[in-house]
Amino acid sequence: MTDYKDSSYVPASIVAIGVGNRMRTYLNYVANNPRFGRLVAVVEPDDIRRNAMADKFGLPEECRFHNYKDYFESAVNADVAFICTPEREHYDPCMKALETGHHVLLEKPIAQNYEQCLRINEAAEKAGKIVYVCHILRYHPVFLKIKEIVSSGRFGRIISINHTENVGLERTTHSYVRGLMNTEAGNNPMLLAKCCHDIDFLLWIAGSKCRHISSFGSRIWFREENAPEGSSDRCVHCSIERNCPYSAVNLYWRRRQWINNFDVAAGTTIEHVITRELESGRFGRCVFHCDNDLVDNQVLTMQMDDGALITLCMDAFTLRDGRMTDIKMTGGEIVSDGIKITVVDFATRKSEVYDFTETCKKPFHAGADHLIVENFLKEIRGEKVNISTTIAESLPCHKVCFDAEKSRKNNVNK
Repeated sequence: MTDYKDSSYVPASIVAIGVGNRMRTYLNYVANNPRFGRLVAVVEPDDIRRNAMADKFGLPEECRFHNYKDYFESAVNADVAFICTPEREHYDPCMKALETGHHVLLEKPIAQNYEQCLRINEAAEKAGKIVYVCHILRYHPVFLKIKEIVSSGRFGRIISINHTENVGLERTTHSYVRGLMNTEAGNNPMLLAKCCHDIDFLLWIAGSKCRHISSFGSRIWFREENAPEGSSDRCVHCSIERNCPYSAVNLYWRRRQWINNFDVAAGTTIEHVITRELESGRFGRCVFHCDNDLVDNQVLTMQMDDGALITLCMDAFTLRDGRMTDIKMTGGEIVSDGIKITVVDFATRKSEVYDFTETCKKPFHAGADHLIVENFLKEIRGEKVNISTTIAESLPCHKVCFDAEKSRKNNVNK
C-alpha cells in the first residue's frame, strides 16, 4: 500500500476535458484530496465554465484550452484525462488520450456504438492504460449491500429480478425533452443515456451472461399532436401554464429546481439567466413543441445463461426519482427502494432491514462519485481496489443497451 504521507509520493496530474456537472463532482474530490491528484489543465469551450474551474485550481492561461485538440498538441502534459464531454463526444477525445499516453476516467456511456466501445478497449489494451467507466451504482452503499447479500449465497440462486429506474417527470422534461440530451443523434438512446448504470448493476449481481433480449418502448406523450388546446410553444406565453404539470416557469422560476447547470456570468444573476432561458432558451420551450425524439417509456427483458429473468422498466411519468429493485431467489427475496433494503428468509420467515436513510443524505450519490475517482487514482498506481469499473467490465452492459435498442426498433408498431 502506498504511503500518501511519504514526501516522495507524486500525485497524478490530471487534465479535465468537459467541465459540466459531472466533472465538477469529480474535481471536487481532487480539490479535497490533493495527495491523490492535481489538476494541470482544463479543456472546455464555454468560457464561463473553463475559467471558473481554472481559477479555482489556480491554473495559468496556457493551461486553459478551448478544445481538446489544442490540449493534445500543446506542451502541457498530464498522466490522466478525466473526460466528461457531451455523450456524442466521448470517443474521439478518449482515443486521443490513449494515443498520447493518458489513463482515462470516462463518464458513461463509453461511445455511441458498440464498435467504438470495442475500439477504445483495444486501444487501452494496446497502450497498457486503464480506462474507468463511471458506473456509480457499483460504488453506492445501498447497491453494494445488495451485491454483498446476493453474493453471500445465503439465499441460493437468482430466479428473477424486477428493477425500475424512476427517471421522473422533472429530470425527463429537463434533460430528455427540453435539454441537450433530447435526441438520439445528438446523444444516445434512452437506455444507454440513462440506464446503463442500472444494466451494469443488474449484470454485476446476476453474475451471468445475457442470452436473449427483448425491448419495447416509444415516445408516447411528448409529441406535438398531444399539445393541449390553448397551449403555446413557450411556457411564458401559454394561457394554460398555471395548470400544466410540465411548466418550465413553475420548475425553474417558482420552484428553482434544476438550475444548477445554468451558467451565471460575472455581472449577472441567476434571475437574469432563468428569464433568458424562459423567453428565448431551449429550457423555456413547451414539452409538446420541442425537437425531442427519445422514448418516454421503455421496458427491457433479459434471459440469462443460467435461466434467470431480469426486467428493467424506465419510467418517466412519476414524481419519484430513484430506483426500485426486487430480487427473487430460491431461498429468499430482496426488496429495495434505493434507500432501504428488506431481506426475507423463506426458511425462517424472518426479515432483516438495512436502512441507509442517513447515508443517502450525503452528497455525491452518498459518496459513490468520489469513491470512483479514488479507486481509479489508486488503480493506475497499481494498487488493489475492492471495486473496479474498467472498460472491459463495462462492455457487457453497453452490448445489452445497443442490442436492446435494435429489439425496440424492430418491435415498434408491430
